[in-house]
Amino acid sequence: MADQDFFHHVRDFPFFELPLGLGADLAKWFAHDPHWHVAPGTTGIPLPMIPGTHFYITKFMVLQVAAGLLTLLIFKGLSKRVTSGEPTRGRFWNFWESLALFVRDEVVRPTIGDGHHGHGDDHGHDDGHSAHGGHSAGGEAAVSGHYADQFLPFVWTCFFYILFCNLLGAIPMLGSPTGSLAVTGVLAVSVFGYNILQGTKQFGVVGFWKNQVPNIGLEGFLGLVITVGLWFIEVIGLVIKHGVLAVRLFANIMGGHTVVGVILGFCAAQGVEGVLWMQALVIPASIFGQIFIGLLELFVSFLQAYVFAFLATIFLSAAIHEH
Repeated sequence: MADQDFFHHVRDFPFFELPLGLGADLAKWFAHDPHWHVAPGTTGIPLPMIPGTHFYITKFMVLQVAAGLLTLLIFKGLSKRVTSGEPTRGRFWNFWESLALFVRDEVVRPTIGDGHHGHGDDHGHDDGHSAHGGHSAGGEAAVSGHYADQFLPFVWTCFFYILFCNLLGAIPMLGSPTGSLAVTGVLAVSVFGYNILQGTKQFGVVGFWKNQVPNIGLEGFLGLVITVGLWFIEVIGLVIKHGVLAVRLFANIMGGHTVVGVILGFCAAQGVEGVLWMQALVIPASIFGQIFIGLLELFVSFLQAYVFAFLATIFLSAAIHEH
């Protein structure tokens, strides 16, 4: 047991696993082809690599492309229906539209505000000012009737891309790319860069970094020392907050899949070593537990996409408003 990798099923590999040992025989077909990476222990469909290099495609790379294509195709179709002027029809399209409107009306607009009275005071409703005189963070007119809507494309992309990455983990033999810290780390860096960009458009390069510390009202040497100290603390906190985005998403997705794997492992252990009466108790309980945790994982997939988008919007709001 000490040599076993208990996190095997949540890791990234250069192949897609197949059940019942089917992948072991399939991997042998590609073993001598330099265009395919067939590592020792490959038990599934191998993925191509660049000959003469150590760069190879992994299943998380493929799943991320799939998540991006799903996001593009679904919302390209939804946008055509919305811009046609006709009400969106059909349960499928209404479902995605309702999620998009939820993120807009319950996350982005209330958190960022209308650009006139500070943030978080309009709760997603236009007040007449933003429809005519609202200005973007860069001084340009807002792209829609509400000031906060100019930031919607980025937040929507984060939410739905992460959601699809999470949901792919519910399909057997696939996995959740967001269960990798490398993936969530890049997502967090993207949010960090976007927030700095928008804050710089609002205040300028110097103004953005100066805005990290509010005016504490102290003058002289003591005020300078305290201000500089607070600035370093705030900047470090800015980096840490975005780092937490990566860690919490990774930990929740990986943790859920690990629990599912452990519960199913009880079935395998009893099937090999258990006695009959123990199998009769453990195996049904494990299957029921896996179904329950699987349903919980579906909820967590939506919840963690929402949490990531919500926190990203909070950090964005802090970047474009005065402290």
